[in-house]
Order: sequence, then structure tokens, then C-alpha cells
Amino acid sequence: MSQQYSIDQVPRNLDKIFQKVEQGESVQITRKGEQVAVIVSAAEYERLIRRKPGFWESMEQFREEMIEEGTEINPDEVWHDVRDNSPGRQVIL
Repeated sequence: MSQQYSIDQVPRNLDKIFQKVEQGESVQITRKGEQVAVIVSAAEYERLIRRKPGFWESMEQFREEMIEEGTEINPDEVWHDVRDNSPGRQVIL
């Protein structure tokens, strides 16, 4: 559960705030009722900023791992049943 402190309360509650953060909780800091900051643990911060690879990067990494393992990837086997070969609906123009 996240706790809230106004900016005015932060200096006199700093010890309490850091204890909460060390226990894995996040602490919201507000000014005039509006959230202006959130304090999280260093571990949570690192998790949040860690860059996640995009689709293409993940696909390239997967292919490299398959090559390293000596696994052959035959595109015809992988994609042979992906496309529907039926004629589809009739179109009247």
C-alpha cells in the first residue's frame, strides 16, 4: 500500500518514509493535493528504467540463440499454415 505525504510533511517524516521504501512500499509526495513525486526503492527504480528490447531485437536474439544451439529454423515449416488459402467471401461490385 502506498502512503502519501505532503511536501511540508516530508522533512519531519523522512526516517519513516525511508523505512517504508526499504520495506518495498512506494511513497507518494503531494503538493496542494496533487501528486508531484513518488519515492521507490533503488531495486524498483532499476527495474523500471531497465530497457526492454523491442520486437525486432527480440526476434534477432532468438535467431542468434537458435543458430548457437545448432537448431535449424525452416521458415516454410514455421509459416506453412499461417495464411488461409480459402477464396474468402464473394465481393459484388
